[in-house]
Parts: sequence; structure tokens; C-alpha cells
Amino acid sequence: MAPRNKKKPIWVVEKERARAASAAETVWLFGIHAVRDALENPMRERLRLVVTKNAADRLADAITKSGMTPEIQDPRKFNVPIDPNSVHQGAALEVKPLDWGSLSESCAPRGENPLIILLDRVTDPHNVGAILRSAEVFGARAVIAPTRHSAPETGALAKTASGALERQPYIKIRNLVTAMKTLQDMGYFLIGMDGTANDVLDDVLFVHNNRPTAIVMGAEGPGLRDLTKETVDILAKIDFAGEFGSLNVSNAAAVSLYAARTSLGPMKK
Repeated sequence: MAPRNKKKPIWVVEKERARAASAAETVWLFGIHAVRDALENPMRERLRLVVTKNAADRLADAITKSGMTPEIQDPRKFNVPIDPNSVHQGAALEVKPLDWGSLSESCAPRGENPLIILLDRVTDPHNVGAILRSAEVFGARAVIAPTRHSAPETGALAKTASGALERQPYIKIRNLVTAMKTLQDMGYFLIGMDGTANDVLDDVLFVHNNRPTAIVMGAEGPGLRDLTKETVDILAKIDFAGEFGSLNVSNAAAVSLYAARTSLGPMKK
């Protein structure tokens, strides 16, 4: 009698499903700048390139460098699965999401005092794209966000990031608080940005300017979750000149990154 097949444990089945879903996931990037940067990024797994004749001419060097054979389409019948209202400029590229490796691989201090930024439920792709752009400009090691309740890698995010998505690590983790505790174990000082905080960011950075630093930003409106606030080392606010000063999350991130960069000095990524 043949032995009965044993059922796989639930966790094994779930892991296999997650792996299969990840392998099947693709992203459509659009716009001349986003497509060009992805074509020139050796880390990108590129699948399909659709362009108009005009876009192909503008991207000629990048297309040659990538080794891809583009599909030339009529601009009036640009048939790719993106929002028809997207400003694609006649260029769309299907890719696999980037793999930046693990948190410990990307954020290990390695004898330096790096700067990173964590996002708590920041779901707007335009905000995240702008934050990636600022993170690249101000030398952040990585931008970290949970897999759920955060902006996924999309064409809209890539276009707003203006190329930063291809160069600035955007690391997805399962649980934000767990990641925060891991960073603290690695020596990071975690600053949670909160408009109601007693301490001012510049003052906090002045006192703690000799350590790896992580700035934690919350979603507009609700801000940081309670558990996130409990986990950071300190809460801080941006000092406003007016009584009712307010910034959206991407602008607040840019200001915070600039303040940290100024306080911590030049940093290598």
C-alpha cells in the first residue's frame, strides 16, 4: 500500500503562495525619465518596453544600453495597462520590483553614522516618491516602510521620484515596530516626528549627533501610531515661525532630512 501524502504545514503553504505571488508581480513604469533610469539600472529585471517612435528616438541610448527590443506603437493607440490619464510621454516599461536586500544588509552602520527614514502608513505614492527623491539628495541610506499600509512601487511613485526609485533603496518590511527595534539594536537613535512633541528636531539632533539616526514619519492626519510613538527614542517637532505652521509629509521629510544632514555632517550611503 502506497504511503499517504502528508499535508504541508500551513506556514509552508503560505510561504510558497507568497513567493509565487511575488514572482508574478510586475510594475509598469511610465514617462521618459522613469523609463530611461530603469533601462539604465543594471539591478532592474526588465520584461517589456513599449514606446512611440518619438519616445524611442529620445531613449535611443538607454534602449541600446539595456539590450531590449522595444515595441513601437502608434501614439493614438498606446496599448499598455496603465491609467489612460497617466502622462506616459509615449514610454512604458514593465519590470519586476527592485530587491534591495534585507534591513540589516542595507542599514548596518559599518563604522559610520548613517541616516535613514521610516514611514508609518504613508500610502500616497506621490508623497513617497517625493520622499525618495529627498532621501537621495540628502544622503539617506534607505527609506523603510511596511509591506502593508504603505505605497507600493508603482509607475506614479516612480514618476514622482524622478529616477530616485532606481537608486534610493526603498525597503519593505513585514512589521514596522519590529524593524525599529532591530535598528535600535544596531545602534540607531530613533526620532519620531510629531507636531505635538515638546522637543524641537534641531535641539534633539544637536544632542544626539554622533549616532546612526532614523527619522520616523507618520501619515498626514493620523500621524504616528501609538505603538510607533512608544517605540521611538524621542518625539520631536519641526519648529515653525508661525503659530499654526503645517507641512505635508513629503515636505516635512525633506526638512527633517536636511536638518539631520546638517547636524550629522556628510554621510556615505
